[in-house]
Amino acid sequence: MDQGKLTKSKWWSRPQGRKSFGPGEPDAPQDTPGSDAAASSDGDFELAAPQGSAEPDGVFERTAPQGPSEPEGDSELRAPEGPAEPDGDFELRAGGSSGTVPVAPTPDGDFELAPPEAVAAEPVTDRPEPTQDTDSSSTDTPPYGVPGPWAPAPPVQHPAATVSPQGGTSTRPPDDLPAPPDDLPAPADDTALPPSTPWQNYDPWAPAPFQQTGAAAPTQDQGSRPTRQALLTGAVLLALVAGGVGGAVGVYLERNRVEGGVVELPQAGRESGERAPGTVAGIAARALPSVVTLHVRGTGESGTGTGFVLDGLGHILTNNHVVEPAGSDGEISVTFQSGDTAKATVVGRDSGYDLAVVRVNGIRGLRPLPLGNSDNVQVGDPVVAIGAPFDLEGTVTSGIISAKERPITAGGERGDGSDVSYVDALQTDAPINPGNSGGPLLDSRARVVGINSAIRSAGQGIGSESGQAGSIGLGFAIPVNQAKRVAEELINTGRATHPVIGITLDMGYTGDGARVGTTGRGGGPAVSKGGPGEKAGLKAGDVITGVDGRPVHSGDELIVRTRAHRPGDLLRLTLERAGRDFTVTLTLGSSEGG
Repeated sequence: MDQGKLTKSKWWSRPQGRKSFGPGEPDAPQDTPGSDAAASSDGDFELAAPQGSAEPDGVFERTAPQGPSEPEGDSELRAPEGPAEPDGDFELRAGGSSGTVPVAPTPDGDFELAPPEAVAAEPVTDRPEPTQDTDSSSTDTPPYGVPGPWAPAPPVQHPAATVSPQGGTSTRPPDDLPAPPDDLPAPADDTALPPSTPWQNYDPWAPAPFQQTGAAAPTQDQGSRPTRQALLTGAVLLALVAGGVGGAVGVYLERNRVEGGVVELPQAGRESGERAPGTVAGIAARALPSVVTLHVRGTGESGTGTGFVLDGLGHILTNNHVVEPAGSDGEISVTFQSGDTAKATVVGRDSGYDLAVVRVNGIRGLRPLPLGNSDNVQVGDPVVAIGAPFDLEGTVTSGIISAKERPITAGGERGDGSDVSYVDALQTDAPINPGNSGGPLLDSRARVVGINSAIRSAGQGIGSESGQAGSIGLGFAIPVNQAKRVAEELINTGRATHPVIGITLDMGYTGDGARVGTTGRGGGPAVSKGGPGEKAGLKAGDVITGVDGRPVHSGDELIVRTRAHRPGDLLRLTLERAGRDFTVTLTLGSSEGG
């Protein structure tokens, strides 16, 4: 069954104002006979045609219902009075007071507009305006000052807002509303549109651009600040990335630059040759000009050793076993770091200390090497050794002091003991090899603390470096305090003195300590008459077990401890005699060494 023609309703185009009734009237309107609107069964109200004729634009206004409103308070359109038009549709016409249009319910619960009984073409008359509060501050009054309908607003479905091609928003009914019939007549071309009003495009469900929340609107400066910050951050990041990429490319090109097929590798520029004084390089730089290499040739032997300058007079200190091959008619050649070479002669030498002094003449600009104090050396101190191992002159090695007062004996190749040296040595792990003999052992301030003299080789005993054994980290140096005394005596007298006790030792004794023999050299007494030992009360057969509170385990060790002193020094000995221990003190005597 065709439904009545839908008329464009504008009941959602204005907000509803609160209805006002005259004095003494109830708040709800009463149902009066002949009213133009009838309440439907669901409580809605129908819009009745206003009395009078329709306005030229065919738009009808609605009047307030006279009867009581149902709970819903909605209104329904009523069919105008008059005969139905040929197409079966009905138009809304101005109604008279003859009565209301009957409404018949459809099977689905909706209501149809019944055909009107008569058509009254009466002009629309002015309808009375309801009284309302003129208070402009009331929230019940529209903001534009025009009162809305006094009927309660029916519940509606919010139409969806769409964006028009012109950039504005529009509303449309919900999708579940029934579509109008296809045979509705098109509006006449000359239909006049109502004049445009400021609220013609008002959409109550669209976002309200003019609504103020009370928050301060951002200024132009504040609004553009995030943009500027983002641009600045992006520029900084771009610069960093570009710099990193450029640097990487530059390094790559620098390392792999190819010009004409030739590769050029990067290299550091020249730097200063200065080094910190305490480093190995700093020590070597100061000491090397004072170190010399000795080449010795004799009748049947030759050898290479090292020495260092003692003073500006040309005196050079080295080991006795270095110059010994020259004998009395051999040749000694000295080569300086500068490459200058000079002939040298022997000033004096001593096999018991394994020290010798030679002298060069006619050499200017000699740089003596300063002497240190071996009593100040501690185990673990760093040291540097300089020499010519295997004739490789100017070789520098480094290590530490491994031990102090290590009693060693070297030599003894002759068999008569005349070439045996007794040294209360400094032990070092600085590599020392044949050719290092006579070279200096330096402390961290480039001062001489020892003279490198012996090494211990694998499978062999302790000996001088005249052999071809290699270093295993066990090197021995004569303490500079002992070497200084001996060197001074050799320079001044040509001979060195040895401190003596005045006894003959039994070198075959295998017990702990050093035993005084029963006979001396040539069959004489073992304790020299008038000597320091006899004056202290020593007797043949006494066993000496300590010197100055340090234990002694052999005869060689007693000789080493004694020769570590000067003639005239006091020596305190611990003795064992007939199962009794006692201590004696004596003054060391002197003898010339060979």
